[in-house]
Amino acid sequence: MDFDLYWLLLALPLAFLAGWLASRMDLRQLKRTERASPQAYFKGLNLLLNEQQDKAIDAFIEAVQHDPDTSDLHFALGNLFRRRGEYERAIRVHQHLLGRADLPRDERERAQHALAQDFMKAGLFDRAEEAYQALDGTAFATDARLALLSLHERSRNWRPAIEVARQLEQAGTGSFAQRIAHHWCEIAHEADARGHAEEADVALQRAREAAPQAARPLVMQGQRLARAGANDQALAAWDDLMARQPQAFALIAAEYARCAQALGEACAHQALLKLQRLYDQVPSIDVLQALNTLQPDADARRKALLTHIGSQPSLTAAQGLIRERLVTHNPMSEPEIELVQKAMVTASRPLQRYRCAACGFESQHYFWQCPGCQGWDTYPTRRLEEQ
Repeated sequence: MDFDLYWLLLALPLAFLAGWLASRMDLRQLKRTERASPQAYFKGLNLLLNEQQDKAIDAFIEAVQHDPDTSDLHFALGNLFRRRGEYERAIRVHQHLLGRADLPRDERERAQHALAQDFMKAGLFDRAEEAYQALDGTAFATDARLALLSLHERSRNWRPAIEVARQLEQAGTGSFAQRIAHHWCEIAHEADARGHAEEADVALQRAREAAPQAARPLVMQGQRLARAGANDQALAAWDDLMARQPQAFALIAAEYARCAQALGEACAHQALLKLQRLYDQVPSIDVLQALNTLQPDADARRKALLTHIGSQPSLTAAQGLIRERLVTHNPMSEPEIELVQKAMVTASRPLQRYRCAACGFESQHYFWQCPGCQGWDTYPTRRLEEQ
């Protein structure tokens, strides 16, 4: 018994010494690995800041090889691949991360989001949709839904887009009423193209319910009625547009005037009065042209054009004034000619520039070296109006 106790007392210090030596060796190895990994990481970061992406990728790959368990390095490498357009390599990096059983939940969600972005950039929309849907209930749920909304819009899948927009509203992300109204209008447009008028009617009604103040449903409703020959109903729809969105009325002002003319002189006169009130409220060259279409008095038309040119120098209004001169054969006075000249000067000023052929930088002065891209002899010697 004394013999065994003697050897036990002798073995304990030896075991402690062996353990201490082993730990020192492991610690040195760990320090060497950690020292090599940050050096490679910072080297890659420095190269990336210097826009040397090829060398930065090599440095990050080296860092990953030194420390394959560090997820941050994988994320940096995958994001760099995506920025370079190497989507397949980015997908492999993020799929490798997702394949790790020891990956924490928050980093797994981050890898799933990065993978969805890879698929999106690569144009693999079906796989991107699945990847984004897998993020439901995570910290990336809102970002994923916004990306899904954009994906559905790009793919012209309007009904799924409406559903995602409603989910975003319910989550408190904000109001998507205008966007949903556009989706229903697109559905109506496609239904009309297929000859399904009833489906288009329902879609437009849904658009108005989603956003009662939206301009597009009223514009489309009036245009559909006008094409069907229901000019009085088209005018009623556009009167509603005039009241709700006077700024947007310019889009259909010419069509409004044509529908009014088709209904006879009395209706045309009523439309003329409404357009005049609208023009006084929201001056617009489109409304003015529609107004003059219904105005039988040549002097009134000419006066309206002169007033508009005086307040808003417009080349279109100047052309209208010249057209009135040709139609009525009444000579233009000196003040009228000056107003036309003023409109032409204002309209031509943006065209009296030089534009760099390399970067598009515009200037009123000619440069031998472009101030934008620093290129030499990139400016054509002719101004924009001459090209």
